[in-house]
Amino acid sequence: GAGRGARGEGGFDAVIGNPPYVRQETLGEQKQYFQRHYQTYHGMADLYTYFIEKGISLLRNGGRFGYIVANKWMRANYGEPLRDWLLKQRVEEITDFGDLPVFVGATTYPCILIISKNPPAEEIQVTNVDTLGFTNLLDYQSQNHRFQKHSSFGKDSWSLSKDNISIGLIYDQTRFSKLGKLLEGKIFRGVLTGLNDAFIIDPKIRGELIAEDPNCEELIKPFLMGRDIKRYQNPQTERYLIFTRRGIDINKYPSVLKYLTKFKTRLSPRPKGFSGIWNGRKPGPYKWYEIQDSIDYFREFNKPKLILPDISLRGNFQLDSKGEFFCVNTAYIMVTDEKYLLGILNSKLITFIYKDISSSYRGGYLRFIYQYLVQLPIRTIDFNDPADVKRHERMVALVESMLALHKQLAAAHTPQETEMLQRQIASTDRQIDALVYELYGLTEEEIRIVEGGE
Repeated sequence: GAGRGARGEGGFDAVIGNPPYVRQETLGEQKQYFQRHYQTYHGMADLYTYFIEKGISLLRNGGRFGYIVANKWMRANYGEPLRDWLLKQRVEEITDFGDLPVFVGATTYPCILIISKNPPAEEIQVTNVDTLGFTNLLDYQSQNHRFQKHSSFGKDSWSLSKDNISIGLIYDQTRFSKLGKLLEGKIFRGVLTGLNDAFIIDPKIRGELIAEDPNCEELIKPFLMGRDIKRYQNPQTERYLIFTRRGIDINKYPSVLKYLTKFKTRLSPRPKGFSGIWNGRKPGPYKWYEIQDSIDYFREFNKPKLILPDISLRGNFQLDSKGEFFCVNTAYIMVTDEKYLLGILNSKLITFIYKDISSSYRGGYLRFIYQYLVQLPIRTIDFNDPADVKRHERMVALVESMLALHKQLAAAHTPQETEMLQRQIASTDRQIDALVYELYGLTEEEIRIVEGGE
């Protein structure tokens, strides 16, 4: 109860609960109130963020707080003010249920957060719950918990590593560069068309449009969907994008104008005064024949790059060495053709680290998106160190071998040839993984943990 302690201070001995999960889009004018009254405020934060701060503020000194709450605050951008604020609190326990279906019929990804009104401790008790097949959660925690240093948590995404391997790599800024810094932020989302039926065409229609007007070939780009992107494989597609970017003079491309006119009704925004969305297209600045996306980085698609889908079970990076392909908005590009980096990103270790710093979804799928990708620790090469130069050369050679093997596999004619190439690919993959472990300085025990965590 809200009694008074020995020194007469008010507050509750305990605050427990399961706060409402209310998305920020529905909070409306209440946001102004939260901004004025809560240190954890972020414009995109769910309502439960403020319930956490409020609950803890109601405690007396030495009081304890316990919530079951969505675990998104640990990784989402909107959780940064909350994470920063929690670093000043005595976080005692975090029990994370990952993607387990704790609440039947609801996709909530919950965690249990236990905090006391005391100064921060050096360690936090952490439990990753891997199964719901237990009879008593306290028993499960006592057998499966571990302690993680408070110093391993920062404002950036919180990682509940089962072994602290990833944490050491992520926070050791002397040995590794974050991927975002290495690429100077050049990680870009693919193209949102606004109406795929109109802008994505097959080779037959492409041929007809170019036959009628050869000039329009410059507008038509080979186009990858997320499912077309496969690790180390040569990009291939049967789809093309009519890339009528914003501000284009459509009259220069009569065959494209004629073709898109068939979709004019579906592409046209509602009359003036309509404030909603019409077929996914915002009314206003777009001409009816323009791609919805006003991407100002479109020239980056014409450069050599790595491409990846945004949902995958593991690192799934592909090289577009000629800079020919555009991709859908459920994929990303990284403007680099470094084969060394391609090998690192497709390794088991990077997938292992990515699982720690990002959110996983049902079936173990990972969301490969900008806010987590930029945090990946990349082992850079010291080109003044001959041993490092040799490791770099070996990685490039192995990746080139992998690219060549996949090309051969795509052209294989017999089951025997296919099986032989698949064996060679698996062997080369293992050699790349072993080299990555060497580059990152993993011990044999750590390697076993990464290999077992697949």
